Amino acid sequence: MRTLAETALTLVDSGRGILAADESIGTMSQRLAAEGIAPTEENRRRYRELLVTPHGLSATVSGIILCDETMRQHVARVDGDVRFPLAAKQCGILPGIKVDTGTTDLAFAHGAFITEGLDGLRGRLAEYAELGAAFAKWRAVIDVETATDYSIEVNAHALARYAALCQEQGIVPIVEPEVLCAGSHDIARCEEVSDRTLAAVFAQLKLQHVELEAIVLKPNLVTPGLAGPPATPAQVADATLRVLERNVPSTVPGIAFLSGGHDNATVCQYLAALNGIAAGAPWRLTYSFGRALVSDALHVWGGEDANLTEAQATLLANCARAAAALEGTEPAPLSA
Repeated sequence: MRTLAETALTLVDSGRGILAADESIGTMSQRLAAEGIAPTEENRRRYRELLVTPHGLSATVSGIILCDETMRQHVARVDGDVRFPLAAKQCGILPGIKVDTGTTDLAFAHGAFITEGLDGLRGRLAEYAELGAAFAKWRAVIDVETATDYSIEVNAHALARYAALCQEQGIVPIVEPEVLCAGSHDIARCEEVSDRTLAAVFAQLKLQHVELEAIVLKPNLVTPGLAGPPATPAQVADATLRVLERNVPSTVPGIAFLSGGHDNATVCQYLAALNGIAAGAPWRLTYSFGRALVSDALHVWGGEDANLTEAQATLLANCARAAAALEGTEPAPLSA
């Protein structure tokens, strides 16, 4: 049987990344509706099936993160329906599950957020393990404008509690402390908040006896706010590597960056620049993107079976572009 450390290494395997398809029912329904697709349970299932089943996806994708609804749904196949986790495994992709229940306002924190979902998590993880989950994800949200030592510390504490429970239940935790890129801050401010956040997270992981060899870190790239002064890919790479070197122990097997609202072309430029200067880094540096990989495919599909092949080709192209960025060279431009 594969150990947790071996599973973590598989998730960050050279040349592959993690596909995030874990939007909540509400968020996914909104995205379907925005494309003129009826936001029904069946259409959510059809869309997730589009993402899991492209031939050759496992060449660039090592794992796929699902939500609770999808974890229990079935992929329609000629040889019979199978649940999504098994379908992913049969395609050479590890299935994962989002286990947090979203964010809410943190008391007395002047607009900062706290992620919820710890209540009953041990039992839910045990069930997800039975359903076939190899890994899980929990997202903590740190807003640059409202970040304080208090808000960072309580989110780090919750991330570590989640990670410990995952490992107890035989599931690899993806530890996701996201410093949001929303806002008008510059790259130096993002670097400062990202520094404080990762320092707090690893202090809590150590305190709560989490095995670092059996986690995957999913942080933000260090970028300016989307409305802030621009930074070049080289500046983003330099700032990101500085933060990692100061805070991430070498025992962590891999770091899978989130896209954080950046489009595919932009985030792949950042990732390529980072891999171009991080050849001697102790961790494998890869991607765990959601919208940056899937939004184009959703638009092409439009809910129509006739568009399925083209939509899957679009997804594969975006995944290939992200995988190419892991080589540290500028990815080819997106086709018109």
